[in-house]
Amino acid sequence: MDKVRQIRLAKDAMDRDWADPELDLGAVAAHAGYSRYHFLRAFKEAYGETPGQYLTHRRIERAEEMLRAADLSVTEICHLVGFSSLGTFSARFKTRTGLTPSEYRSKNVGRGAALIPGCYAMLWAGGFPTKRTAPKATKRTARKAVKRTATSEKRPDPAAAYGDKEQPPDDRRAEP
Repeated sequence: MDKVRQIRLAKDAMDRDWADPELDLGAVAAHAGYSRYHFLRAFKEAYGETPGQYLTHRRIERAEEMLRAADLSVTEICHLVGFSSLGTFSARFKTRTGLTPSEYRSKNVGRGAALIPGCYAMLWAGGFPTKRTAPKATKRTARKAVKRTATSEKRPDPAAAYGDKEQPPDDRRAEP
């Protein structure tokens, strides 16, 4: 695979996973098949900025969209776009746009459509990222770890379900 294609794969991974706060240089370089430092030099040579700068710009662009369109707090937006520190987010946002996130919102809200309620914006974004750690499976627990779904469960008793073979009630009030 040629060098440009490998770097493009890593850039595509950053475009896809931009909101993941765990996304780091090592993970992105692995997509390209490079060491961290070799990837850093190759990416900067190809795109004119480091992978960290590119990812920060991508996150700030998404934050600008959310500040204009969603009724979420700056802290919520900070975490949704992949920053773990509100101070870092605000400093990088101001460096990129010349305004703090709050100033940006007050300047740009009111132009166009109404704000999307925060609950809908959170639903669309998938909520706040949570760190999920699963305990290591042993042979004994692996056998017990059968995934149960609503369709894999059977009804507990063989009685008729709602609407099965039911007769309408004998109510003659509506008849003349």
